[in-house]
Amino acid sequence: MGIGSNVERLANVRSAIAALRHHFGVLRLSQIYESAAVGFDGEDFYNLVAGFDTSLNVWKVAAKLREIEAKHCRERGNGRFAPRTLDLDLLLYGDEVLHEEGIHIPREEIKEYAFVLCPLAEIAPHARHPVDGRTFAELWRDFGYRKQRISPVRIRV
Repeated sequence: MGIGSNVERLANVRSAIAALRHHFGVLRLSQIYESAAVGFDGEDFYNLVAGFDTSLNVWKVAAKLREIEAKHCRERGNGRFAPRTLDLDLLLYGDEVLHEEGIHIPREEIKEYAFVLCPLAEIAPHARHPVDGRTFAELWRDFGYRKQRISPVRIRV
């Protein structure tokens, strides 16, 4: 799953990780990356990717993520490209391919944005994209990341 914030970003990222650990247990976390806002003028984002195992179905996981966002004062309805206290995106759910109202897995953002693909390749380099078939390490290697600035942030969470 992707985690992002550009409003009180460090506090919101740390709080989100604590909430995710509370609900899902052990997390595999990438390092945090700083990236420019995409699609609007705004403060830079902190982004990272987390992986976890769960027995919950995809709908319950998605609902829990929305609940965590709401507790972090996430406002919906401001459009896709707007400042965010917290953005939790379910990127993958095993090898599932699902495109229904409210859930799109795998998320298209995986192959579109360096701030999603780079940390995903960091924590799951040998896992394969369920549609594309390439590993995330291969996708990152082939990604034209120079067009999107991301920088690792040396902060422990």
